[in-house]
Amino acid sequence: MAGKSWHLDRRAFLLGTGVSLGLPWLECMAGTKQAEPVNAPKRLCAMYFGFGVSLPKKDGEQAKWRWFPNGEGRDYEFNQSLKPLESHRDNLTILGGLSHPHGRRMGAHDTGDTFLTGSLLTSKFLRNTISVDQVAAAACIDKTRFSSLVLSTDGGVGEPTRSSTLSYNDKGRPIPALNQPQQIFDRFFGAGDADSIAQRRRLKSASGMLDRVLEDSRSLRRRLGTQDREKFDEYLASVRQIEERVQRSQRWLEIPRPELRDEERDMLHLDSDDKAPLNFIRTMYDLIYLAFRTDSTRVATYQVTNMADASSKAAKFPQLEGFKGSLHNLAHGWNKPEGAEKLGRWDRFMAEQLSHFLDRLASAKEGDGSLLDNSVVLYGSSNSNTHNNNNYPLVLAGGEQLGLEHGRFLKFGAEVPMSNLFVTMLNCVGAKTNSFGDSTGSLDDLLHA
Repeated sequence: MAGKSWHLDRRAFLLGTGVSLGLPWLECMAGTKQAEPVNAPKRLCAMYFGFGVSLPKKDGEQAKWRWFPNGEGRDYEFNQSLKPLESHRDNLTILGGLSHPHGRRMGAHDTGDTFLTGSLLTSKFLRNTISVDQVAAAACIDKTRFSSLVLSTDGGVGEPTRSSTLSYNDKGRPIPALNQPQQIFDRFFGAGDADSIAQRRRLKSASGMLDRVLEDSRSLRRRLGTQDREKFDEYLASVRQIEERVQRSQRWLEIPRPELRDEERDMLHLDSDDKAPLNFIRTMYDLIYLAFRTDSTRVATYQVTNMADASSKAAKFPQLEGFKGSLHNLAHGWNKPEGAEKLGRWDRFMAEQLSHFLDRLASAKEGDGSLLDNSVVLYGSSNSNTHNNNNYPLVLAGGEQLGLEHGRFLKFGAEVPMSNLFVTMLNCVGAKTNSFGDSTGSLDDLLHA
């Protein structure tokens, strides 16, 4: 059979009678031998949980509940805590030894805010810096309807050192996280939630206002002196940046939101809340999966639990799932008799939810691979065990077609900052850089030889 003689852009739409309908993925969108192939989107996702993990002694009675595997390199074995990830062994790497040098100087429960930034927060200096996800988002800002999806259990921003978001903008300010499944669904796949509908009204108003401002600026500038012109030009530059953002947002208003398949709608539990942790966590993971599959965004963060002790909604997650003790109590009791098993069982519960998410990504075919092959997924905590800000427990998954090599347990020395990992992640997803925060290079050990 002859090859396809024409190629259709993956963002093509059917136009007519004043409406446009998004087309499903068709084979003619995938490129041919005669046409340049379409590059699959490159995505980045990061998930965080607070208070660390169970780390009993390797030769103790509860050693099987140790979060880190036994062995090293390709010759390693999962303990009970991470056993649910066995089916994805070839799609992930366990990382040991990494941490943020600034985090080692901070309070034991103060480092969740800096998991994706690597910054130093103290009682005298509480200003953060940009998070790695937002660097990735800026690199593909024109390609998706939403620059990023920011989720957490508690929503909003929380307070410094007890943040309820992982994401920070280029000024170091926290980006509010969403935590209501129905609201997230409406914003991404429905007619829009109340906030996004109000934003559309503001965009129309802002567009007209900016047109008038820029028109008036031409006549005003001619009447200014040299020094005032320089200041005025700086002002106009910022106005034009706003105009570009407005125009970018308006373009997406004309493009219909993606349609979901019936089975995808059925898998969601949009009425789930923090009183039913398993359904809630899985639904949040599923919303990230759908946002990636529909290319609504290419960057997502999810703070599953934070470091806010009893004030966090996630504090009671273990109790609501039948574990005896709050998250804070389980974390603090890991080194007591049977405490390692209690926390280890919670670690396994969390690993089961991560495995569910990886299953979703791996099952979605995309080009010559899967959604997982084209996504870099980071999962971990900023404590090894509670009160210990060294040796973060980290899982890096996906990205096989982006250059990552998996199936290993890699250990790094304390001299290697975690920001080196961020440099590698950013380069994999196309946000090319030589540095991030306090990085000293990249982690080339993670890449295919």
